[in-house]
Amino acid sequence: MVKRNQEFSKEVVIVNQLGLHARSAAKIAKLAKHAKSTIWVIKDRDKVDASSIIDVLTLACPKGSKIELSADSQVDIDIINDIIALIERGFEE
Repeated sequence: MVKRNQEFSKEVVIVNQLGLHARSAAKIAKLAKHAKSTIWVIKDRDKVDASSIIDVLTLACPKGSKIELSADSQVDIDIINDIIALIERGFEE
């Protein structure tokens, strides 16, 4: 876990054959909406709100893409861990 100015983040690689698509983005958004602060998905220099399916889809993440998940508060580290676990399980597809 990386700590940057009270922001907490972790990296993960997309393992799903189909990459990060609409169904998987919806699963991420559903988890992110339970956060007390904003959960961010970062790819390269793009940073989007994880609770927005459309925003997550704009990152265009095929299989093998490395993304970073971050939260504005340590309170939401469990949400980040849940999203990472979901991604590592291939979005359960």
